[in-house]
Amino acid sequence: MITLRPAAERGHTSTSWLDSRHSFSFGEYFDQTHMGFRVLRVINDDRVAAGGGFPTHGHADMEILSYVLQGGLAHRDSMGTGSVIRPGDVQRMSAGTGVRHSEQNASREEPVHFLQIWITPERRGLPPGYEQKRYEPETKRGRLCLVGSNDGRDGSVTIHQDVSLYATVLGPGERVEHRLGQERCAWIQVAAGTAELDGRPLAEGDGAAIVSQGAVSLTGTGQGAELLVFDLA
Repeated sequence: MITLRPAAERGHTSTSWLDSRHSFSFGEYFDQTHMGFRVLRVINDDRVAAGGGFPTHGHADMEILSYVLQGGLAHRDSMGTGSVIRPGDVQRMSAGTGVRHSEQNASREEPVHFLQIWITPERRGLPPGYEQKRYEPETKRGRLCLVGSNDGRDGSVTIHQDVSLYATVLGPGERVEHRLGQERCAWIQVAAGTAELDGRPLAEGDGAAIVSQGAVSLTGTGQGAELLVFDLA
């Protein structure tokens, strides 16, 4: 069964420097019917204006992934780590027992567009941790590239939860198929562009929950698409 989450129905936060769309309840946006999907708790589609950003704030007991689509996101945290995350990079921060961090647009001239993803960890009280890896466009072109997993296999970042996260970039007419194991489900998120999910049209920002289905196919349409596939218990 496929349940669509249209982009236009997401929650919305707007400030002088932030335009954020929420697939699930977040902050002042509350929707009892969209509190998350399995262990997937947050997908925020954030656009931060030049010079803007999130000041230092705290998190605990959450796996936080940042996936940049345009521009650069400067990260600094209380573990002493920091970097600029750019398109092709995947960053994982395990908040665990507690961490403080900031996220700023790395540019004074251009906006940054990124997805921030929160996943409930396998247990509370994990040590805080940080990891960032790069995946060149050709590794995602026309195939499902594993970028996150619970065991760090195939060069993916390590997520402390039973999740496999794939990224794909599909040109017009390019198709990939993902098979789900027994008692597995999936969430599809369109990061950019347009695609079809088993023949159903998807636009940028759309999401879809997949349950009780053995396999799903994704096909790029229009100018193509960039998508994330979360394989979940």
